[in-house]
Amino acid sequence: MNVVKATRQYEDWLAHRTHLVRKDLRLKHAHMKSSPFRFLRATFYRWAEIWPLECPTLAKAPRVLCVGDLHIENFGTWRDAEGRLIWGVNDFDEAYPIAYTNDLVRLAVSAHLAGQDGHLALKGPEMCAAILEGYLSGLQQGGRPFVLGEQNEWLRQIAESDLRDPVQFWRKIDALPAVRGEVPAKAVDAIEQLLPSRHQTYRLKSRVAGLGSLGRMRYVAVADWNGGRIAREAKALAPSACTWAGGYPGPKKILYQAVMTQAVRCPDPFVQVRGEWVVRRLSPHCSRIELADLRAHTDGTRLLQAMGWETANIHLGTKSAAKEILRHAKNQKGKWLHEAAQAMLKIVADDWKTWKKQGYG
Repeated sequence: MNVVKATRQYEDWLAHRTHLVRKDLRLKHAHMKSSPFRFLRATFYRWAEIWPLECPTLAKAPRVLCVGDLHIENFGTWRDAEGRLIWGVNDFDEAYPIAYTNDLVRLAVSAHLAGQDGHLALKGPEMCAAILEGYLSGLQQGGRPFVLGEQNEWLRQIAESDLRDPVQFWRKIDALPAVRGEVPAKAVDAIEQLLPSRHQTYRLKSRVAGLGSLGRMRYVAVADWNGGRIAREAKALAPSACTWAGGYPGPKKILYQAVMTQAVRCPDPFVQVRGEWVVRRLSPHCSRIELADLRAHTDGTRLLQAMGWETANIHLGTKSAAKEILRHAKNQKGKWLHEAAQAMLKIVADDWKTWKKQGYG
């Protein structure tokens, strides 16, 4: 079936597992027409369906608990329990046990698309080589989180760009519309448990964000606390789209918490999964890093190596997987990652063209 039919079927499936905000879903459909990169971000369900058909050999590679919907805008920063600024993958909505190659190929495809838009000054083979080098090095060395303190100064400069300025951040938060209608009790409870006090007064707002999860319920609580503002967000979760696509033997449950707990990671103590909601702190430095933040960064090789290493940090959460993955990767011939990325790029481009002509919004 084509991407339009797949989208309808997936959204019908999803609507039986979480409430969908229809106006946000229409916005998502419109964003899907705007660029191939946005289309990729918004359509992991389509990727999950096509990936094992287009790359059947790689799809049978050793399985680990993957990010699933990995791309270059799925990285951000947070504060750990010691108050240190940490960089890494910051969204696990689609976490699922699949071939480790899935995350690498999808990350490479997203890098290619970012390069087409002028955000990374590298050629395709160079991008794939950088990702793979970082990934394999991370596996061989047992992983290590990215602490943006006395180390990783170059990465800290990206994380502290002008686009993540506190004034701009809180201006955007203040502009969010107040919630209209009833808010699910479980969302309210999840937010209140993450506030400094259960008696904390706050203003509840609606938020439209993301692309893959656009259409799901999001609520933000904004409060004045000890001389400044704080914010907490609750986002509705659902099982990974891999369970919709079929052909993926694995659990049907939400694995967001599992992948965070198992990975080589300095966890964010303010990210918690409560039932079918994930709740987190929002702040200027507790958010994802967008492509616009990368414009001034010229060392794309170093950035993609870091993303490859962080992917290894996630995959190392599957115990005893490193040796099997390294053995499998060693047996791959030629520029296998680049070749797979090129194959999936064509699929994404064809689907995007179809969506622009036939898709709805």
